[in-house]
Amino acid sequence: MLWVTVEFFPTPLHDAEHLLRTSKHLSTSIQTRSFVLAPEDNLRLANLCGQLDGHLRMLERRLGVEINNRGFNFQVIGSGDAVTVAVNVLHALYTQTERGVLTSSAVHLALAESGFGDTENAPQEDPEPETFSIRTPRITIKGRGANQARYLRDIKSHDLSFGIGPAGTGKTYLAVAAAVEALENEEVRRILLVRPAVEAGERLGFLPGDMAQKIDPYLRPMYDALYEMLGFERVMKLIERNVIEVAPLAFMRGRTLNEAFIILDEAQNTSVEQMKMFLTRIGFGSRAVVTGDVTQIDLPRAQMSGLRHAIEIIKDVEGVSFTFFQMRDVVRHPLVKRIVAAYEKADVHG
Repeated sequence: MLWVTVEFFPTPLHDAEHLLRTSKHLSTSIQTRSFVLAPEDNLRLANLCGQLDGHLRMLERRLGVEINNRGFNFQVIGSGDAVTVAVNVLHALYTQTERGVLTSSAVHLALAESGFGDTENAPQEDPEPETFSIRTPRITIKGRGANQARYLRDIKSHDLSFGIGPAGTGKTYLAVAAAVEALENEEVRRILLVRPAVEAGERLGFLPGDMAQKIDPYLRPMYDALYEMLGFERVMKLIERNVIEVAPLAFMRGRTLNEAFIILDEAQNTSVEQMKMFLTRIGFGSRAVVTGDVTQIDLPRAQMSGLRHAIEIIKDVEGVSFTFFQMRDVVRHPLVKRIVAAYEKADVHG
């Protein structure tokens, strides 16, 4: 799966002044829309949300927004026209629930009629002519599309950045590239890779090997990116010298990290307490990137995702940036696109 343009003949980076100037033009503010569905009918509400909130998750995944609700009080958080489209689609779908059981096919049709949910034919937002690039020792990486370009610029100009969206949008890969560049330019002294080990219940002691080997399966995407950008041997040497450190999120408690580039991956699987703990570990001269997909939460159903909570709580905090990726930001091999389309069609008509 490819999501970036890779060049083997690096070009000079923009200077800091130009970077900050151009980032202002690319940054888009987070929009929040709150509304109440009426008339109140619990059966219709359950019909709208779908089994295990499946209909809401489908809207989030396709539109690149976050949808929260407490009963009939809804809140949609995202960027651009996606928030407006999500609100309109939710109202339209709620009206349909009066006539019968809402299906995945109906949700799919409502998205298609909105003109925004068609990921195959949706127009791509053109990036600015002068695309920002990241230079690492082995390759130079350019963001593909406006969202990736904005994401890279926000990482460079903010102490804390969030990349939220489906797999394949480049969230983690580009964060690792920015970390490698910061290390090479001596902007930070170390890189810290963190991920909640939900599948092992954060109880890693029974697994064989040292800490890197215990957490290795959960950090494989970040390792692969590091190998591509720095080479296998150098990555291993940096890990031995503790310049690159891997750690499960549970081991971050009580630490304050100065002059570090910290990446928290799969953040949708953090608890509210874990997310707060992580965000308060950021020290002087440090930069943090949080990535996750709010539609792929593996926590127990009754437990609130720390990523969802953080979006709602700190979306307006100065110095924090949010990039919401959409399904149309996923860059896939043409065959994979056709396979995904076939499965979606089967789900709709199944």
